[in-house]
Parts: sequence; structure tokens; C-alpha cells
Amino acid sequence: MDIPEGKKVYFASDNHLGAPTMEASRPREKKFVAWLDEIKHDAAAIFLLGDLFDFWMEYKTVVPKGFTRTLGKLAEISDSGIPIYYFVGNHDLWMNGYFEEELNIPVFHHPQQFTFIDTSFFIGHGDGLGPGDKGYKRMKKVFTNPLAKWLYRWLHPDWGVRLAQYFSVKNKMISGDEDVKFLGEENEWLVQYAKRKLETEHYDYFVFGHRHLPLEIDLNEKSKYINLGDWISYYTYAVFDGKSLHLKKYMVN
Repeated sequence: MDIPEGKKVYFASDNHLGAPTMEASRPREKKFVAWLDEIKHDAAAIFLLGDLFDFWMEYKTVVPKGFTRTLGKLAEISDSGIPIYYFVGNHDLWMNGYFEEELNIPVFHHPQQFTFIDTSFFIGHGDGLGPGDKGYKRMKKVFTNPLAKWLYRWLHPDWGVRLAQYFSVKNKMISGDEDVKFLGEENEWLVQYAKRKLETEHYDYFVFGHRHLPLEIDLNEKSKYINLGDWISYYTYAVFDGKSLHLKKYMVN
């Protein structure tokens, strides 16, 4: 992918819109939409790395109510010709064509490699990667099982969405009951995952979300790990200007 002169590539993750309630997340949604409106003037591409919503599930003819401001802004940007790429997270595993068909936004269910100019990126949400977290990895296999998804869709959307939202909001990161702290490189699973990937192939940047903690870590002299943080506590994002990738904080009131 070429980046025109004066243009940039933007990355953001983990908005969890709708949590703990639609009303409580509305100010965060407005802030995110303001950021999208600001960056559209110099964006060559926008990457959203999952958990945009605290829960998202698509039935055959139904999607969750709400998020009109966000979806409308994404549609506007996509229609203007700026490519947007979406990576599903652990809170929006059950995407099934709506973003592609309605917004012209490709959706990825696994990490992907991208190259901008001569700079290589390995990009994904980050859930279930690296050592540890075996309980979640087993649970994800159930959630992504075609039979399990088929059975769940037999629930009426009013019940299915409400039930999923109830359990989703129990996430301690959203309720504020969990203090997310840096655990040291040896205990950061995504850092360990990136280091193992480098044993077989070089990437200049590994970009993930999921961790809810903005991090910039040098993996070696030529590779860096970036975690995007979130739009709950930090309002952080990353920007690539064609030469380097750095974390920034959106400061608008």
C-alpha cells in the first residue's frame, strides 16, 4: 500500500461502545466520532482493531440497536474513498457481513500482514495469541463454533442481545474493577507472541489492541510492539506517517 505525500495511516482499538450502558458510553462515542472527523482530512487508511462495540452480533436481518453516530461516520469516510479495515475482537466475534455489505469495510477474523511503502506490519486484535490464557482460548473455540453460533441465533434478538450484553458488561475492565498494569515484557503474552513470530519472519511493527494499555516496546533493533490502549481510560491511537509509528492521545474535551 502506497501512502500519498502528506497522508497517514491511523490505528485505534477497544472502544467498547454500549458499556456499561448506552447512555454512559455516549460521551465516549461522540469523542471517537470527533476523532474520526478530524483524521479523515489526512488519512490514507484507518485500521480499527476490534471491540468497537462491547457486544455485536448479526442475525440474518438484524444488528444491535444504537451506535448511529459511529456507523454513520464510518459510512461517510468509507464512501469518500478512504479505506477502513476492521479486525474482530473478543467482544464482536460474531460479525457476519454487515460491515462489508453496508459500509464497504473488509472484516478480518485473524491477524494480517500489511506493507506500507517498505515498512511491514503484523496487525490484529490480539485475543488468544501467545502463551497462557488457556481458559479463554477454550471458550473462544466454543464461541466461534458454527454450530454454537447457529444455535444462539435461534434466540429472539431481544433475548440474545440482552443476554450477551449482560455478560459482556461483567468484564472488569469496563466496570472499572480491574486496574490494568504493565506486567513486564516476560509476562506480556502479546510481546512474547511477537518475539516468537520474529524467529521466522521479520516485521517492523506489531500492532495489537485487547490489552487496554498503551505500550511501545522495542523487540529488537528493527522491530517494535505497539499496543493501542483503549477509548475508555486512555483515548490513545497510533499514527504512521510513512516513516515511523507512534502512539498519540486524543485530547479534545
